[in-house]
Amino acid sequence: MLDIVTFGCRLNAFESEVIRRHAAAAGLADAVIVNTCAVTAEAERQARQAIRRARRERPGARIIVTGCAAQIAPERYAGMPEIDQVLGNEEKLRPESYAAPGARGGVDDILAVRETATYLVDGIEGRVRGFLQVQQGCEHRCTFCVIPLGRGNNRSVALGEIVAQARHLVERGISEIVLTGVDITGFGADLPGRPRLGQLVRRLLALVPGLKRLRLSSLDPAEIDPDLWRLLAEEPRLMPHLHLSLQSGDDLVLKRMKRRHSRGEALAVCRRARDLRPGIALGADLIAGFPTESEAMAERTRALIEEAAIDYLHVFPYSARPGTPASRMPQVPGPVIRERAARLRAAGAAALAQALAGRVGGEAAVLVERPGFGHSEHYAPVRFAEAAPTGSLVRLRLAAATANELLGEAA
Repeated sequence: MLDIVTFGCRLNAFESEVIRRHAAAAGLADAVIVNTCAVTAEAERQARQAIRRARRERPGARIIVTGCAAQIAPERYAGMPEIDQVLGNEEKLRPESYAAPGARGGVDDILAVRETATYLVDGIEGRVRGFLQVQQGCEHRCTFCVIPLGRGNNRSVALGEIVAQARHLVERGISEIVLTGVDITGFGADLPGRPRLGQLVRRLLALVPGLKRLRLSSLDPAEIDPDLWRLLAEEPRLMPHLHLSLQSGDDLVLKRMKRRHSRGEALAVCRRARDLRPGIALGADLIAGFPTESEAMAERTRALIEEAAIDYLHVFPYSARPGTPASRMPQVPGPVIRERAARLRAAGAAALAQALAGRVGGEAAVLVERPGFGHSEHYAPVRFAEAAPTGSLVRLRLAAATANELLGEAA
């Protein structure tokens, strides 16, 4: 039995499908592959826990560990007795990595990689929503972030290859594609002619008319290009849902994070999105307890949720990552970080409940992901009793809301 355990982002989820294909083609039948994340210390702790559990439950299986945590600290994972093989983020995508049992290593310098290959996948196993990688790596060096050490510099996939992959997914029944990468608003900077994300989206929608829905993963508010703004206003197949990498609501914290937007600019992006696409849903990433954050700074971040009218919130308690500038700044005590994270999550839960309640009485086009459940164009989870084929879009009236989902009925 081949098991793949995936931690972290949507890009990791996409890459796990590439890994699945390569491992299956290599005849790897009795193995556990752990695709790790390094965003927080907690993500690494969970990965190590999964590795130890896999060895207890599958004593004879080959255990392979890869992903960002393995790329950044290969020696740490190679030293774990439970592990048979460690692969870097480039090596995990090579078919030959799964053919030779017993190898302990395979982690090259990710910063030396200059191109990103494209990989045909049929979507995420058992799902009607597929992830499509458009770029890899990041040119920016936020002071808290270790991911460039795990993913390398920005490398874009060629436009033609992205279109070909989108067609492949649609032909195999994928109804919604999510464009993913480490910094998708950085797409194209390394390609001839320097196309932007908006140009990619426009071409993708024009050349893949069978694609029902296109959704974007996390966006840097400082990099949204004019063409993408126009598409948001004019293109119904581009979903009215943006997730923004905001990180803080305090200007001094943003400066110390080395982010490229201010609090006012973040609010302006949210207002512009709502003006161009009334009813749009907005999500955001926020970090609680960044070094030097005072109570007043934390309160400005909490207030941003209401001021920006955020629907969906991802809260990350700050975690010092070795080698990052923020790890050398004065740290906020752990209990204070946890309390501030809990406060943000409570504010996020209240905002979500309010946003869902505000959609009651309206209608939504729901993508059926399994019997009786799907997501609306605004990415709101919807439950319903009507029978509908998986992968279809159904028009529902939103009759009621709970704290975290909507209840739909035939329109």
